[in-house]
Amino acid sequence: MAGTTTSTTPRIGARVLLLDPQDRVLLIHARDPDQPHHHWWELPGGGLDPDETPTQAARREVAEETGIHLDHLGPKLWIRESHFHYRGHHHHRIDHVYLARATTTTPRLPLKPTDNEKQGLIERRWHTLDDLTHSTDKLLPTQLPQLLHQILHGHLPTEPLILRD
Repeated sequence: MAGTTTSTTPRIGARVLLLDPQDRVLLIHARDPDQPHHHWWELPGGGLDPDETPTQAARREVAEETGIHLDHLGPKLWIRESHFHYRGHHHHRIDHVYLARATTTTPRLPLKPTDNEKQGLIERRWHTLDDLTHSTDKLLPTQLPQLLHQILHGHLPTEPLILRD
């Protein structure tokens, strides 16, 4: 879900491109509670806690938001910088995005959504590449269908890509 930072100082976060055994990606459908018509699909993740590394935050956020425990993460795919408005405030985020594979789509841990996430969550859903390619909804990052296509065809970046929205 979107962070709750209200300054232009970037909040550092971590997200996961989580694939299931059928190569579907898990996305979270979220909305701005103050502007319900403003909604989007994004990767699970969120901001780092104090003294937490991006990889630790990525695993924690996936567990809290999806109930899926990840034993390990794959490579860092990209670093995404974004500027956006949410709940009437300007936000600046820098998210480290990792690849991971889930052996099951069944949540095994209790969900631990924040109050902000409870207000903005619409649903969680596994999507195929075809779903994303034909989607008319807002996707974050906007290049997600093209990036997923590259990954599913074995073209992992040797260094994290820098994405800006």
